[in-house]
Amino acid sequence: MRHVVTGVLAAAVVLLSIAIVTTPDNRVEASSETYRQLNLFGDVFAKIREDYVEEVDDEKLIEAAINGMLSSLDPHSSYLNPESYDGMKVQTRGKFGGLGIEVTMENGFVKVVAPIDDTPAAKAGIQAGDLITHLDGEPVLGLTLAEAVDKMRGLVDTDLTLTIRRNGEQEPLELTLTRAIITVQSVRGRLEDDGILYVRISSFTEQTDSGLRKTIDTLKAEAGDNFQGLVLDLRNNPGGLLDQAIAVADDFLEKGEIVSTRGRKQGDAQRYNAKPDDIINGMPIVVLINGGSASASEIVAGALQDHGRAVVLGTKSFGKGSVQTIVPLQGNGAMRMTTARYYTPSGTSIQAKGIVPDIEVEQAKLEVLEQARGRSEADLRNHLENGSEPETPVADGEGQAAEEEVLDYQLLRAKDLLKGVSLFAKKDAK
Repeated sequence: MRHVVTGVLAAAVVLLSIAIVTTPDNRVEASSETYRQLNLFGDVFAKIREDYVEEVDDEKLIEAAINGMLSSLDPHSSYLNPESYDGMKVQTRGKFGGLGIEVTMENGFVKVVAPIDDTPAAKAGIQAGDLITHLDGEPVLGLTLAEAVDKMRGLVDTDLTLTIRRNGEQEPLELTLTRAIITVQSVRGRLEDDGILYVRISSFTEQTDSGLRKTIDTLKAEAGDNFQGLVLDLRNNPGGLLDQAIAVADDFLEKGEIVSTRGRKQGDAQRYNAKPDDIINGMPIVVLINGGSASASEIVAGALQDHGRAVVLGTKSFGKGSVQTIVPLQGNGAMRMTTARYYTPSGTSIQAKGIVPDIEVEQAKLEVLEQARGRSEADLRNHLENGSEPETPVADGEGQAAEEEVLDYQLLRAKDLLKGVSLFAKKDAK
């Protein structure tokens, strides 16, 4: 099954040669230069086994060679040994162990695509764009992405210290995180004031589409006739399963193309189209994105933007416009290989460019300062009450909730936009 996201010496050379000459339809022919390169590989392999300062493990050498071949193609292609492959399958099901960070490689360092909600990484303040340079004081330079991920995973309740380079910070940051079982609830929602539905998708796992439909149904029932629109929050969503991204976009579209993928050969192109079934019946949508929105989340944002179904608000997304296929291999391992680029309905590739929001809004940090407000009659001791209705004290919990809401400036702008659209719709209906 394929999943789409993304002597020993003599035997190794023979296997490589067979792979070249026995591909389907003889499409790849072995050349004398290819054989020369294979002989070079064999010579290096034999020399390492014979003269390296320490005894080496043949299996590890071959595995490193395969991983080097794949990782040289692009940052998202790699070899998955049996342990890593099992971990990947667990992760796509929505539960795994570790810190809760979606990562990639950049210039030899581990780059944070996004922290996962409610994980040790998110609670410690890890941010999209952070570069991890050291793990427990050991440099990550020279490690493959799979090796770095393996080091970040470990026993629950054990600590790991990350050294981080962050834009805007002159000195590196050191953060100690405690590993935990990461259970990803990929869809969460709540009913905001004025009948606005807020739904956050933190990643695209096997349960995302069903979770989205269930959440929307619950919130619509709670809102009743006051339902005005939807804020779909894809910020810091690193992506996941392609079929789930297609299903989520289809939930809000009645027709038209959602995404197309184009591989190396013309016959590899695939197009995915929407089926009639808008789960919010045409109500307005604002999609929130930022630099941590990648891959599958960019597919959803791009499809809804191109069809004019949603207004995209926030900052430019990550720009991962490639599709990885997981191909199981002998020995219970697999390879993750980039097999296609994906394109939005308008035919635009966002690879290394990202989705540009319709309304660009930076995330501002807002703080309510008591001294910023001028004094009024209500501030005077023993002031006369209004007389029309008694004053209602605000509980501590309510005050905290209000403060947290003010801090999310992008969400405030999204809600204001939906209220404006709803207001004009009501005026046109009169």
